[in-house]
Amino acid sequence: MLKRKDLLGLIDVSKDELSEILDVAAHMKAKLKAGDKCLSELKGKTATILFYENSTRTRTSFELAAKYLGAQVVNIAAGTSSVAKGETLVDTGKTLDAQLNDFLIMRHPMGGAHYLLSKVVNASVLNAGDGMNEHPTQALLDMLTMTESFGNLQGLKVAILGDIKHSRVAKSNLFGLRTMGAEVYMYAPETLIPKGIDRLGAKLCKTKEEALQDADVVMGLRIQLERQQAGNFPSLSEYAHFYGVSANDLKLAKPHAIVMHPGPVNRGVELTGKVIDHDQSRIEEQVFSGIAVRMAALKLLNDYRNSK
Repeated sequence: MLKRKDLLGLIDVSKDELSEILDVAAHMKAKLKAGDKCLSELKGKTATILFYENSTRTRTSFELAAKYLGAQVVNIAAGTSSVAKGETLVDTGKTLDAQLNDFLIMRHPMGGAHYLLSKVVNASVLNAGDGMNEHPTQALLDMLTMTESFGNLQGLKVAILGDIKHSRVAKSNLFGLRTMGAEVYMYAPETLIPKGIDRLGAKLCKTKEEALQDADVVMGLRIQLERQQAGNFPSLSEYAHFYGVSANDLKLAKPHAIVMHPGPVNRGVELTGKVIDHDQSRIEEQVFSGIAVRMAALKLLNDYRNSK
């Protein structure tokens, strides 16, 4: 059982907790593949989805996950809520808590917003992405996808290339994969590498070849133009040449290597079309894994709540 009310990040989640989430997610995925989408683990519960940023994959994935488990789901877009009138995050949280919500699933542009919210509500808070900090369920679905391909995360070489500085996905993957025994290699322009990430366990590479050589997993990251100012690299075409992954680049990885990307992919920038559509690509499988992981997170948080 999880030892927490909320899922805010993976930086402090133990190996046992991660293993339990992945095991339950694998079970949920098997049920989904068998066509079982009417479960009752969250019957009588309410989950509110509050997104302060745009999303397709994560929002719909959380909504489907909660509904498949039997919960009632409320969707709130910040632009059409009282937030647009100046209501604070704390007041919004207290209002939703007073309405007896069991789960608050939030995406917010400010890092740490979920930690603040979790302190003032009784509901379980799930982080669907906070600024440039973490995106725990994305990393968990990535880890589930890797586990299905390799059976175990211990000893895997995972190469992550792209906009690491602005990527909450990269950080959550680093925390989770390192806890599970994988080695994480990162490669990006120096302007897109956050200071001190090597002290968190990342192996920084000086060349693309170093990152890709004998990798088990090759993960591209989206260039997040909306989070950065111009000047981090000369142009998209030059970025694609020096930091993107082509089919020829992929040959440096192990023959069984898989290709991943959190999406949406900028075709021809982070990955070429041939790499995206390669039979080693697991990008679509990641999307499917996302529903199962979010079902697992909701179920396990609910189990924790019921134990108190």
